[in-house]
Amino acid sequence: MDTSQQDATARAREMQRTWYGEPLGALFRRLMADLGLNQARLAGVLGLSAPMLSQLMSGQRAKIGNPSVVQRLQALRELGAEAADGIVTPVEAAGRMEEIRRSEGSSVLGTTQSSSAGQPLPPARRVVHELRTLLRATAPAGEIAEAADSLAPDHPQLAEFLRVYGAGPAEDAVRHYEAHQQRSQGADAGHG
Repeated sequence: MDTSQQDATARAREMQRTWYGEPLGALFRRLMADLGLNQARLAGVLGLSAPMLSQLMSGQRAKIGNPSVVQRLQALRELGAEAADGIVTPVEAAGRMEEIRRSEGSSVLGTTQSSSAGQPLPPARRVVHELRTLLRATAPAGEIAEAADSLAPDHPQLAEFLRVYGAGPAEDAVRHYEAHQQRSQGADAGHG
């Protein structure tokens, strides 16, 4: 690869970092690992051709042009985080991936608001899931943990929030949220 191609690839990856929170190559590799996919299957779920997926991964292309594919990607990111955290089983993840693949994109983001059985997620789990998704879209868990460590001396509560909701296991975050809600409700009852 000559210098101009290397520069173009570096620019494309930087644009991907701005648009998607990280280069798509890193994101796609993580999704394949978390969801047990190969490149061809990932391309199929997203609704991309295999060559297009490869170009996005390598930085030959910077942007996903189809908004439905972007919405499927977001839904897969959320599903991948749930799979990595053990919230969904491989069988549940496979079913959800099929729903994502068949979707037109407009209702994909709503798929994470219910369990695979179609039941609404319990409120604490839903709130935690939304927080984790938002934080992990901003930075990977390792970077969130590093940020928490740097904030800890001056802002211990903020550091705890980042560790629990951005870098820790999902079940710990759910327990933390539920305990916080109970403390808040107890304090409100004491002022009534």
